[in-house]
Amino acid sequence: MTAKPTTYSDAGVNIDEGDAFVDAISPWVKKTKQKGVLGNLGGYAGLFQLDLKEFPEPILASSTDGVGTKLKIAFTLNKFDTVGIDLVAMCVNDLICCGAKPLFFLDYFATGKLSAQQGGEVIKGISCALEESFCALIGGETAEMPGLYQAGEFDLAGFSVGVVNKSALIDGQKVKKGQVVIGVASSGLHSNGFSLVRKIIENKGLDITKDKAGFDSTLGEILLTPTRLYVKPVLDLLKQVNLCGIAHITGGGIPGNLPRMIPDGLKATINTAQIKTPKIISQIGTWGNVPQEEMWRVFNMGVGLCLILDSNEASQAMTTLAKLGFEANIIGTIDEGTPNTEAFVDLV
Repeated sequence: MTAKPTTYSDAGVNIDEGDAFVDAISPWVKKTKQKGVLGNLGGYAGLFQLDLKEFPEPILASSTDGVGTKLKIAFTLNKFDTVGIDLVAMCVNDLICCGAKPLFFLDYFATGKLSAQQGGEVIKGISCALEESFCALIGGETAEMPGLYQAGEFDLAGFSVGVVNKSALIDGQKVKKGQVVIGVASSGLHSNGFSLVRKIIENKGLDITKDKAGFDSTLGEILLTPTRLYVKPVLDLLKQVNLCGIAHITGGGIPGNLPRMIPDGLKATINTAQIKTPKIISQIGTWGNVPQEEMWRVFNMGVGLCLILDSNEASQAMTTLAKLGFEANIIGTIDEGTPNTEAFVDLV
């Protein structure tokens, strides 16, 4: 008796759905194409030709990140059009901290059972964010791994590469005493602290699909507000003012991220009264009775990006940011710290 044939679909991998996914995302990928991109999606490697006239002394910058447990919120709401924006933002916002212009991006989408519709929404978000960041999607990997992920769930990772001329590299070495710190507003929680957020909401007994909890939209929709993209404003600022340090405020908050751009022996004195904390962040802190020190170590508290520059250029920087729709103000100064000791943040 001949045994019944066993196919890949019997093992849970649908090749046809994978082909449908590629067809669905192709138009969105094409929208991100930039000067320098070679070849088409589907090759063995993404190809990019660097313009050595624009970057005669190139330094390549690279970054990788994910969306973290914010994805759990997306799964609960069955809403996937914003997490791709988060993925891109967490990568390209890091690149611009050294003054690098994003060039290209690759994504890794891993799931137990591929849904072309679900995956298409994610890639649409990725593509829209990349288009806004002048960055090309030149490749990626979609992995269907039955048994590794729960039904309807997936994980995301992003990888980005940018370039900056050596003479224009921002590494914090020009940061000095007397300079000011400008805080550029965040859009909310961005993509950090969601394990704590989810724990507090669970303990509170809230239903994020229905409860508004005093907000204009459901709690879930508020939580899914995507991370702000800071590439365009920073690239514009670099043409107008001398930015000596840039810090993307992610996990660790201002105390954990700003010192990465400050030389040893100095500190950043941050006036917390100058920071407008979004309602969602304050509410999470209240619901969970989270100590203030912990809040500042976990969340961005309303500041998505910190800029360090001379005080006489601060007005120009804030005017430029305002024209682009980014709320910003001076939140602190660079001061004498502890000799021969790593830089730190003093919250006052």
